[in-house]
This record gives sequence, structure tokens and C-alpha cells, in this order.
Amino acid sequence: MGQPSRSAAAYGALLILQTTVASSLLWMILPVFRRMVSRLGEPQDLEPWRHAIIIGGVVVLQSCYWVRLRYVPLSVPFRNVLVGHLLLFSSRASFFFGGAFFSVVFFRHLPELEVLPPFGQAVTKGITIIAVLFALFCYSLELERLGKAIE
Repeated sequence: MGQPSRSAAAYGALLILQTTVASSLLWMILPVFRRMVSRLGEPQDLEPWRHAIIIGGVVVLQSCYWVRLRYVPLSVPFRNVLVGHLLLFSSRASFFFGGAFFSVVFFRHLPELEVLPPFGQAVTKGITIIAVLFALFCYSLELERLGKAIE
């Protein structure tokens, strides 16, 4: 197996893993989002297992992204304008949920809270939200790069 096909296989594996993890993150966060929207201003606690899966997902997603960016060249299997456009659309759509979640938390939920959580808890939750958003942003960039290359 030559170097280009190894790189293509590595790129494909990393992209599939990123897509799986990003989808899993959205699946794990969706119930929290729904609960938050229906109970604005009420403190929301994550189950420890859900929090661990979210943090683990962020770590895996970021690891895949940065390994791919640093060591694995972008592999374009074919060129097709329609597929490129669909990937570009997917890159934008993949970040819709992240933007909606951020908006609900910071512009609707927090102002409605009667009592803010303890400082340490607030910092931990804030860092987790920012980490998830950044991981989803990096994933959307990966899809965008591939979409532009395929066009």
C-alpha cells in the first residue's frame, strides 16, 4: 500500500470518527437543550455519565481534528460540484445546533436564573460549553475544507 493510499485511508478514518463523535455529541446534548428550553431559569444538572461522555467526545473530536490537520493531508477522492456544495451545506448545518445551544444558554437561560451556581460550578459548565462549541466549530471547518476541495 503506497503512501497516498495510506494517507487517504487515514483521512477517511479520521473523518468518519469525527462525524460519528460529532453526531454522538449532538445526540447527547439534545435532551439537555430541550430541558433547558422548556425550563428557562431553572438550574440544570447533567448526569455524571452524560457529562463524562460529552467531555470524552470533545477530547476525541479535538484529537482527530488536530492530528488530521497536522499530520494527514486532505484526501480528495473525486471532484463534483454538487457533492462539494452538499458538504459545504453540511458544514454550516452542523454548527446550527451549537449556535442555538449557545444562544439559549447565554441569552435566555442565564438571565432567567434567580440564583447563579457556585463560581467553580459555573466555570466548569462554561468551559464545557465553550469546549463543545469549539469542537463542533472545528468539525464544521473540516467539512468545509473537504467540500471546497471536492468542488
